[in-house]
Amino acid sequence: MTREDGKAVGKAGETRPAENAARSKPGEIDRFLASAKQLAPLATGQAGRLVFALDATMSRQPSWDLACSLQGQMFEVAAKTGGLAVQLVYFRGFDECRASGWLGEPQRLTGLMNKIDCRGGQTQIARVLKHIRDEERQVPIRAFVYVGDAMEEDVDRLCALAGELGLRGVKGFLFQEGVDPDASAAFAEIARLTGGAHARFDVTAPNSLLDLLRGAAAYASGGREALLKLAGQNAAAQRLLTAMEGRKL
Repeated sequence: MTREDGKAVGKAGETRPAENAARSKPGEIDRFLASAKQLAPLATGQAGRLVFALDATMSRQPSWDLACSLQGQMFEVAAKTGGLAVQLVYFRGFDECRASGWLGEPQRLTGLMNKIDCRGGQTQIARVLKHIRDEERQVPIRAFVYVGDAMEEDVDRLCALAGELGLRGVKGFLFQEGVDPDASAAFAEIARLTGGAHARFDVTAPNSLLDLLRGAAAYASGGREALLKLAGQNAAAQRLLTAMEGRKL
């Protein structure tokens, strides 16, 4: 399980110590964790908390690079409505799923993301959702973002975990690269069960993802009112708000 220092995320349905770091390149994960442990604590406990979860399997390298370049602008939007604390969660390779500490500065999140390369493997969305559920028991989390392009798991298990998050008031913003139908169906249902939103983006049009991230950050930092305010200036934010309120897009 993950706390303020970074560590591996346990498998969905299990509670066990981290044991997968040895499967990564020697020293790489140790350097990641050392960086996470050195992060300064947040300046204020009032900042909204957002889990930023990404699929880091091999097909995702272009989108990972794009997310690295854009994520800092989430903080800029959130600064107007109370600030933002972000926890990075990612999975890749064989059975590797990890989480950082809570980060209050965009350059620190960028630094961690730049140390991570994408590797082949299956999706581990259930582990991400279980981690968010368990982390929310320790600290209040208003929302999570998940960025991915595929779903290769038991969708009923994902929906059960999403339902738990929905009951706890954690909204899910699932941003999909591409048009894979299995991913679309699963992401849309997870969004519905959490009271969040599912939207697609094009990696060749960076602003499409940027606007979606801004919308999620606005909600995480200031709730519906902050997203409503942004929606007056941002079409993507308006689409997220429409989806969250259950209206047809």
